Amino acid sequence: MKNIVLAAGYATRLYPITENFPKPLLAIGNSTIMDRLIEDIDRIHEIDEHIIVANHKFQSHFQDWKRKSNYQKPITIIDDGSTENENRLGAVKDLLLAMDVKKLDSEDLLVVAADNLLDFSFAGFVDFFKEKQTSLIMTYEEPEIRALQRTGVIVIDAENKVLEMREKPENPKTHHAVPPFYLYKKDDSVKIRESVAAGCKADAPGDLLQAMLGKTTFHAWPMPGKRIDIGTMETYLKLSDSNLE
Repeated sequence: MKNIVLAAGYATRLYPITENFPKPLLAIGNSTIMDRLIEDIDRIHEIDEHIIVANHKFQSHFQDWKRKSNYQKPITIIDDGSTENENRLGAVKDLLLAMDVKKLDSEDLLVVAADNLLDFSFAGFVDFFKEKQTSLIMTYEEPEIRALQRTGVIVIDAENKVLEMREKPENPKTHHAVPPFYLYKKDDSVKIRESVAAGCKADAPGDLLQAMLGKTTFHAWPMPGKRIDIGTMETYLKLSDSNLE
């Protein structure tokens, strides 16, 4: 199983601190956003490589980070060629690029966004994957309608099978929000490629799931803890001042 980290965004809402430095490598306590994700995932037995998709502008920063890292599993940095927010590829095409460069069609894929912090382990996500034997998404209960209108929302059945997915719905059908964490089984690689070829939206990873529903099965794993999306300067400053170790 490969861990693909989508880290090619430009974090314009955090300017000026991210104008010339990648958000995933910003300091949080005595670590970084990226390291807090990788430290957990690196301990999962099934994972055998970390693949970081970054933009061209910040390649040197990620290569420096890789040289200083000391993880059990090897790290590959992929340059997606983009140089600014206006010519970014989008999360879905960055995933496809990783699949092409590393020839991953016969691999199960854990796909994570690089700008989130969790207070639980991805190990439970992988265990649920082995139990369900389908591709997966995470989910959590979001009580606020405004928040639901800014994220992906799913409809699930009693067995947590995903019946419907909508990105940023004006009228959310449920309170089951989804963060940008996915597990794709290797048999669904062809469905990923077919969905991209058919013109699915490329900006958000949830756009791919929405395009794939009906062609394959997804289950939703209820998050056992909290997730922090570091999407604003206010959120980052609160975290950086919180004395996290």
